[in-house]
Amino acid sequence: MNTFSTTTAIGNIKVKNKVLSDTMKLLSYTLVFGGLASWFSIVSGAGFGSAIVSSIAAIAVIWFVLPKTQNSNSGILTAFAIAGLLGYSIGPMLTYYLAMPNGADLVFQALTGTGVSFFAISFYAQNTKKDFSFLNGMIFFAMIGIIVLSIINFFFIESTGFSLFMSFAIVLIMGAYMLSQMSSIINGGETNYIVATVGLYLALHNMFTSLLHILGAFSGDD
Repeated sequence: MNTFSTTTAIGNIKVKNKVLSDTMKLLSYTLVFGGLASWFSIVSGAGFGSAIVSSIAAIAVIWFVLPKTQNSNSGILTAFAIAGLLGYSIGPMLTYYLAMPNGADLVFQALTGTGVSFFAISFYAQNTKKDFSFLNGMIFFAMIGIIVLSIINFFFIESTGFSLFMSFAIVLIMGAYMLSQMSSIINGGETNYIVATVGLYLALHNMFTSLLHILGAFSGDD
């Protein structure tokens, strides 16, 4: 009985490690691909209209294509498609910030902040081994609130300060989501590395754009 339990435990650890390893590999590849898509968007002079279309297309792929492909090799292509569309969508925003006198520094700082946050959260989740799935409900309702408030601000309030506040909130929410997701992968709650990759990519994407907005505002040029 003990031998069986030990064998099962070892098997579970191997599965968890494989999901984590596969997720990190695919995430690194999709981040590079998303970066190339952003570069192409910048050099091709993509406008905000095409960025909106690209964002909507990414959402459509996440909602309608990913659930059908996440358990097959086609899911890998889906992950790359999402990364490419999201990467392309931030091209106009990057062009805007890069046109500032200190724009390159702002983009680098946002990238650095996002990267450091991800590695710190991953390190914490890896070492604590705690289950942070209890955050999922709060994260869901917080994101619904952010979406509703963003719509209200866009159509009625039109406040730059309120928009900045929401960017701060998004950074915190994405950090909480990454903690929850990494915890789920490490503890065996998430067994699909494609779904895990897409979730982490979305969190990194949103954190980066929000940090860039915050840094741009405090630079005095936004």
